Amino acid sequence: MNAFEVRVGETRMITPVIRELSLEPMSGRLPAFSAGSHVQLHLPNGKRNAYSLLSDPADTRQYRIAVRQQTQSRGGSRYVHEQLQTGDHLKISPPANLFPLQSTARLHVLIAAGIGITPFLAYCTELLRRGAAFELHYAYRAGLSDAYIEVLREQLGEHLHLYESSSRRLDLGQLLSHRPLGTHVYACGPQSLLDALREQSLALGWPAARVHWEAFAAPEPGVPFRVELARSGRQLEVGAEQSLLEALEAAGVERPNLCRGGACGQCQTPYLKGDVEHRDFFLSADERRGSLMPCVSRGCGSPILLDI
Repeated sequence: MNAFEVRVGETRMITPVIRELSLEPMSGRLPAFSAGSHVQLHLPNGKRNAYSLLSDPADTRQYRIAVRQQTQSRGGSRYVHEQLQTGDHLKISPPANLFPLQSTARLHVLIAAGIGITPFLAYCTELLRRGAAFELHYAYRAGLSDAYIEVLREQLGEHLHLYESSSRRLDLGQLLSHRPLGTHVYACGPQSLLDALREQSLALGWPAARVHWEAFAAPEPGVPFRVELARSGRQLEVGAEQSLLEALEAAGVERPNLCRGGACGQCQTPYLKGDVEHRDFFLSADERRGSLMPCVSRGCGSPILLDI
């Protein structure tokens, strides 16, 4: 996965906590992408976070991303909000898509909450271009996480359904009931939304192949911990503001990765012993007995012995 350099173009605050950035090529055009794709930002402070591309997939003159400022930022969102300026250069990874539109769907039901709206902006542009049947259901808090409301109203018309937290509740049971064959549902937002979606879709008998979600987020800080690499005997200290994946990379130990947020499974790593706090959205309970996701998993007791 070869990173390449881009220039920060126009930036603007969409809400008091959400900043939008445009990323421009140093020359020519940017690599093509499909709706649902993300890129990793390689920030000057050493952090690497993944963000959905919200711009039109047909336009590769620039990419657009939106970043919410996190109260427990390890330095990624804080750097984007406080230090990154128009004209700055930074590296990004090529686009990757873990959350694609399903070509066989007859109806696309999109469910977003807060900053989870970002992948659906590219979705909606693409679905309108195709003339596809779709609905966007968007839950938000007015004045805080209501990004792109006016743009969506103008663009989508009757495709758009809004749920402001103080006045209208998003009822997933009602939303998923009595849908025609061939409907696919997609969700992006906080873990509470995704847990509720899985619970309701299972209760209503939705096939797993028709339920799609995206959940990666920047890993949260934690207490420092220690790991040992079984095959070399090396010992590493993982700092409170550092992920295990970042510690491995700093030591020259590369692991494949795409999302850096516990969703894609690419960096799954076997371990032999130790106390692990699993924070991923990918591994099953059985898999967690012998594997962890170094992008988000942390030690929480005895040192971890990695089988690498």
